[in-house]
Amino acid sequence: MMEALVSSEDEKVINDENVVDPINTEELEAESEAIFEEVLEQSAQSDKDWKAEAQSLAQQLEELRDQAIRVKADAQNVRRRAEQDVEKAHKFALEKFAKELLPIIDGLEKTVEAEIALGNEMNPMREGVEMTLSMFLSSIQKFNLEQIDPVGKPFDPSLHEAMSMVEVPNAEPNTVIAAMQKGYTLNGRLVRPAMVMVSKNSAASATNIDEQA
Repeated sequence: MMEALVSSEDEKVINDENVVDPINTEELEAESEAIFEEVLEQSAQSDKDWKAEAQSLAQQLEELRDQAIRVKADAQNVRRRAEQDVEKAHKFALEKFAKELLPIIDGLEKTVEAEIALGNEMNPMREGVEMTLSMFLSSIQKFNLEQIDPVGKPFDPSLHEAMSMVEVPNAEPNTVIAAMQKGYTLNGRLVRPAMVMVSKNSAASATNIDEQA
C-alpha cells in the first residue's frame, strides 16, 4: 500500500512538472508588431541620414568644383598677364635707349635744315651729315621706332603737342603747318609727341562765316 502511495505521489509531481502555461498569442502579436515598427523606424531614420549625407557630399563636391574653376581661371589670368608683361618687355625694352638717341637725330636734322636755310650747296660735310641721318633713321625703323612727320596733316592731340596757333589763309583750320620737333612711336606707342604749329581760322574767314550765318 505504501508503494502505491509513493507511485501516486511521484506521478503527480511528474505531471505537475510537465504542465505548460498556455501561450498568449495577442501579447506575442503586439510585441512582434512593436519590434517591426521599431525596425521600420530605424530603417527610415537610416535612409534619412544617408540622404542628408549624400546631399551634404553633393554640396561639398559642387563647392570644390567651383573652387577648381576659379583657381583655373585665376591661373589663366596670371599666365595671360605674364605673357603680356613679357611681350611688352620685348616691345618696349628699347624705349629708354630710343629716347637717348632722339636728341642726336634732332641735331643731325637741324644741321641739314640750317645748311638748306643758308643756301649752301652740297658739300662733304652736309653730305656726311645727311648720310649719317639716313643711316640712323633706317636703323631705328628696324626696331619699329617710327618718326612722326606731321606737317600738312590734321592736328592729332594723341600724337602732337601744339606750341602755337597761327592764322594761315590758304590752310585748313587745325592743320599742322610746321614741326619744331618731330615725334616718334615705338611699336605703335608714343615715345615723344611732335611739337607743332597749327593753323587756325583767319579773321576774314570768321567774318565771312558770321555773314553767311
